[in-house]
Amino acid sequence: MRLFLYLASIVLANVVTAKFAPLALGMFLVPMGTFLIGGTFIFRDLVQNKYGRKKTYMFIAGALFLSAFASFMLGDTLLIVVASALSFAIAETTDTEIYTRLKLPLGLRVFYSGLVGGFLDSVIFVIIGLSPLGAGFIPWEAVPAAIMGQVIVKTALQGLGAFIVTQLKNKFPSHAISS
Repeated sequence: MRLFLYLASIVLANVVTAKFAPLALGMFLVPMGTFLIGGTFIFRDLVQNKYGRKKTYMFIAGALFLSAFASFMLGDTLLIVVASALSFAIAETTDTEIYTRLKLPLGLRVFYSGLVGGFLDSVIFVIIGLSPLGAGFIPWEAVPAAIMGQVIVKTALQGLGAFIVTQLKNKFPSHAISS
């Protein structure tokens, strides 16, 4: 189930981003798919718990292809597809490596690894995909607010996800969350 949730959240993030206008939160502009991307880091951590680091990298590679294919099929430009794939690959790899190396309780590993992964995903995608360096959808002046909007949403989701994972682990210590 966790592998399905991981892959589904990635594809749904692409669909939601393509189909719905970004959400304006004050000065921040947040693509709607950002609300699902935060979950992908949590689901990836749970996939790694069950299948291990080596298999997780195979799933990341499959998810990368699936994400790029979905993005392309939804009409994104090649530059957006490449920016999305690059930010995904770097963020997911970073999340995996941090999660692997942290010797903390599960909830904190989920939070810290996803925090860094989400930050990198936001920075790389906005600069390469949306800024004048990329597709030029937003001017340089809007880049910091676009990055921060995504980082804030992803951080909030990581915190919520880490809290839920911790609660489930405490309630069901020998159940599927940790194995």
